[in-house]
Amino acid sequence: MSEPLLQLENVAVHFDTAQGRLRAVDGVDLELGHGRTLGIVGESGSGKSVLSRMIMGLWPSNARLGKESRILLEGRDLLTLPEKELRKIRGPEVSMIFQDPMTSLNPVMTVGRQIAEGPIRHLGKSRAEARDLAVELLTAVGIPQPEQRIRSYPHQLSGGMRQRVAIAMALACQPKLLIADEPTTALDVTVQAEILDLLARQTRDRHMALILITHDLGVVAGRTDEVAVMYAGKVVERSSTRELFADMRMPYTEALLQSIPRLEDPPHKRLSTVGGRPPNLVAPPPGCSFAPRCPYADRSCEAAEPRLEPVSNDPTHQFACFKPLERGAAA
Repeated sequence: MSEPLLQLENVAVHFDTAQGRLRAVDGVDLELGHGRTLGIVGESGSGKSVLSRMIMGLWPSNARLGKESRILLEGRDLLTLPEKELRKIRGPEVSMIFQDPMTSLNPVMTVGRQIAEGPIRHLGKSRAEARDLAVELLTAVGIPQPEQRIRSYPHQLSGGMRQRVAIAMALACQPKLLIADEPTTALDVTVQAEILDLLARQTRDRHMALILITHDLGVVAGRTDEVAVMYAGKVVERSSTRELFADMRMPYTEALLQSIPRLEDPPHKRLSTVGGRPPNLVAPPPGCSFAPRCPYADRSCEAAEPRLEPVSNDPTHQFACFKPLERGAAA
């Protein structure tokens, strides 16, 4: 069996704040193979984006890592590498698409120059070769008239086109792993679908691994091989995508699914929400962090914290819950 591309082992990140220690990521274990796609789903504040920046080595200076944390990329622990080595990895091996392309793109550089910067630095391309590659990438991501668009500045493009430029930049050095952090934020529904389909097509054609980070379970359905659901800095359920939607066990996963609008719903129907508020990560509640919001919780849920355990008939499907859903209840 081949070695996984990416392995996360007991990854923990905390921040020291005026109120106390905030545990943003708390003991996450994940694995991703070459050419596979993983969806990481959860509400804002669940630790998704912090985890993605840990993989890129872009953690802030006030972040504190768990002593036993390891992030292995083809066997190399990224957490032990000096910044000089991490810079060589960002681009050719791991690349990232950030939430808002307007803030991730340089406003005073043309988009062509920004796309060409990586190939010149990492692949040794000449300026002419990098320019041709920029045109090729803009064509690949569906931007019309790419020869003219490489001379455009970010403010001259629509939101959807800026996101396509961000994708072209991320693909420029042919990475093995692409991380897309909420890549459709602030885009209208039709553009969202186009961007997600574009990502799926590019990862398939280039045989890249993809981590798709989102708060919307509907985004990962049909577009990922596996899903990890995060809550309060922890993975509370993980499974193949098909198995998760057929037999989800975690009540939080069910609540996320029920909050997705459906085309068959009548007009003006009140949207479902996840009741209550996410926990205070400085002073989390005792026991299960989701218990105060869970309709199935009882006193046993407040007495101890559930561990991630496998489903009896499927060891690849794991969940952390004392009161799991009945088999097929949320299908």
